Amino acid sequence: MDSKTIQEALQGASFCLEQAGLEQSRVEAEILLSNLMKTDPMHLFLNRDSEMPPLLDKMYCKAVKRRVNGEPSAYITGNKYFYGYRFIVNRNVLIPRSETELIVESALKWVGLVGRRINQPINCIDLGTGSGVLAITLAKKLHRAAFWAVDLSSAALETAKENAALLNVSERICFLQGDYFKALVKLKEKPRFNLILSNPPYIRKSELNILPAEVKDYEPIEALDGGEDGLDGYRAILDGLPQFVRAPALLLLEIGAGRQQEIELLCVKSGLFCSINWCYDLAGHPRVFEGHLR
Repeated sequence: MDSKTIQEALQGASFCLEQAGLEQSRVEAEILLSNLMKTDPMHLFLNRDSEMPPLLDKMYCKAVKRRVNGEPSAYITGNKYFYGYRFIVNRNVLIPRSETELIVESALKWVGLVGRRINQPINCIDLGTGSGVLAITLAKKLHRAAFWAVDLSSAALETAKENAALLNVSERICFLQGDYFKALVKLKEKPRFNLILSNPPYIRKSELNILPAEVKDYEPIEALDGGEDGLDGYRAILDGLPQFVRAPALLLLEIGAGRQQEIELLCVKSGLFCSINWCYDLAGHPRVFEGHLR
């Protein structure tokens, strides 16, 4: 069998991925190969005429086949970039989405405006931390803040701890297993928070079966299932919030498409907020709820 060059391997992989219906076939082909070679797409371009070693070619074919069969690239490579940082991901955690970066941006903006008026370090909690992207990213950005990260899944917490160690913020984050604020009940001294973040499960139980196969067949279902109406997580957070908040404070919640009115009504009815706002993604859809407390 004739050996392939890097360029030929990428062309073959791109064709297979395109035939499988993937829109960014070339990009995904480059991601898979650059991960195997522990390099970047620019290196692939500069060395496009180099021959592929047979073992590498075999490994690459296996990775491409997994992607063709529907497995997300992030689970194949074992990592995903979020806000410029590389995070370990596996099937115990959701794959970070770019829209979730809006929570980070909102939090940093609020700290810049309000944080200087707080005479003590800001306390931040990430509820349903998953891979830990929110707490860890903000720990990298806010050096004087204290962080807690909560998840019901012990396997997800282990992944988050690995990421905290990878990005050198382990000592600044307290990881707790439990159901949102209930994880804090066992603490002798219960902390109060100025910054509360969450990307709760928001898919209605009846809609789980119609999710894309690469989501429903690979990502953890418990991190997607929001209950009968998709609002169970939001209710739990709002119910527990009053006893753990320290004003001035900001609650940031990511929401799913078409859920703005329901979430806003739920939050307004709680009577907790002096003002609310919405952050919109690049497509113009409301994506993050901002609830201000004082």
